[in-house]
Amino acid sequence: MSGLDYSGNAERFSGFAAQYEAVRPSPPPILREILPALAQVKRPTLVVDLGSGTGLSTRFWQAHADRVVGIEVSDDMRREAQAQTNASNVEYRAGVAHDTGLPDHCADIVTCSQSFHWMAPQPTLQEVARILRRGGVFAAYDCDWPPATTSWQADAAWDEMMERVRNIERDLKLRAAVHQWRKQEHIANLRASGHFRFVREIVLHHVEPGNAERIVGIALSQGGTRTVLKHGLSEDEIGITALREICARTLGDELKPWYWSYRVRIGIV
Repeated sequence: MSGLDYSGNAERFSGFAAQYEAVRPSPPPILREILPALAQVKRPTLVVDLGSGTGLSTRFWQAHADRVVGIEVSDDMRREAQAQTNASNVEYRAGVAHDTGLPDHCADIVTCSQSFHWMAPQPTLQEVARILRRGGVFAAYDCDWPPATTSWQADAAWDEMMERVRNIERDLKLRAAVHQWRKQEHIANLRASGHFRFVREIVLHHVEPGNAERIVGIALSQGGTRTVLKHGLSEDEIGITALREICARTLGDELKPWYWSYRVRIGIV
């Protein structure tokens, strides 16, 4: 498994890094309290962020850790991360989650934000256990899509659009080179790895504002949506036009609070 080819995954998230950076949410701030407390440190010496993307989840730690390292396979995403980051204690490295090149037992905390389902679980968890010091914490966290808005009509249009995208990908066989694992199995995979003394899941949420433009932007930041658009499908065909019209009518331009719900899977070595 160490030779697993992630080029298909990298390609899936290439070409729209700026869009991704502009609309995706930041992690729940409470994680900066929970994870160090579980690791029994006031300020982590090193946080490693696997599948760091455009650096949203890496920069999240810049004022709260001595050093932060993001590992990202996509050159496109990594370039955007570097462009968005000016903190001297944050760096990004090209690499894959199961082969970071970091020293043994160097990290207090390792995170995967919206990314663990793109990684082979057991090789990744073996690498996580190697780079975490004894008592260190691993956290794989994902938010539910879409966020809770004030428009059930927008939610319904989102669901319809995403179903169209999945069907198109299936019919055109666009996922042949893409590796993805089920988020629902994250906890079972942590337990099955044998690397963690304690495993549990917690649920968090935080509030960020949004409007019609942002929900459409989030839809356009999804790997599946970008894949079918790259293959010549139109926004009309995949349901973006309908989503845009419904969001404009029911959400409008005014920024309103949205609730972003997160599922956090935690393992302590």
